[in-house]
Amino acid sequence: MRVDVVTVFPQYLAPLELSLIGRARQRGILDVAVHDLRDWTHDVHRTVDDSPAGGGAGMIMRPEPWGEAFDALADPANPPRLLVPSPAGVPFRQAMAVELAAEPHLMFACGRYEGIDQRVIDHAAAHMPVTEVSLGDYVLFGGEVAVLVILEAVTRLIPGVLGNAQSLDDESHNAGLLESPSYTKPAVWRGREVPEVLLSGHHARIERWRRDQSLLRTARRRPELLAGLPPDALDAADRATLEGAGFAVPPPGVAE
Repeated sequence: MRVDVVTVFPQYLAPLELSLIGRARQRGILDVAVHDLRDWTHDVHRTVDDSPAGGGAGMIMRPEPWGEAFDALADPANPPRLLVPSPAGVPFRQAMAVELAAEPHLMFACGRYEGIDQRVIDHAAAHMPVTEVSLGDYVLFGGEVAVLVILEAVTRLIPGVLGNAQSLDDESHNAGLLESPSYTKPAVWRGREVPEVLLSGHHARIERWRRDQSLLRTARRRPELLAGLPPDALDAADRATLEGAGFAVPPPGVAE
């Protein structure tokens, strides 16, 4: 996968050299290039922002450098998918991470100040797929943190990045549920024991326990995720677990 990130703070993206993302880059699985938006300015001050049309507080990023950056980095014959982090964007979810992991070329536009001139987004959308994306219902200084988060979520789904790809199967949000609690050695720590079933060696019991814990954790912490599951996502054992813990479960085959 090729990734281009355009920002006024390239040094903010230094963590992309580290950990599994850095290793994926070294192995040629991921090709990441971070670009300074100011390279596409033409005045002595390398200006990228100006006052908002119509008045108001803050500054807006000018369209000219962004347009030149996109012209330089996007192949018209094989345009990238452009992602613009924004508090006004669609929520970033695991399903989007899966979708993005299949893309051959991603480009990120990191806004700052009060955001990017809307004409930039509209013009780009006429030439490539564009998604404005939000990490959550809060506002950050800029889009760089969002890029780090999104690339963490996406890169780990690319084949060959994780040493044990099976770990993707049981983690939170993969099947619409939160992951069950995790334990390791020692068996007893400060008086707290690893659940006996995990030490039993009985794989069917362990699998059932993990499924039950996943269901209960989701019901307690994120009931909206449980409510959003397809009607056939829960079997009889799942329903018995939830009902036994006092959680209301819709009848089989009936969506809420």
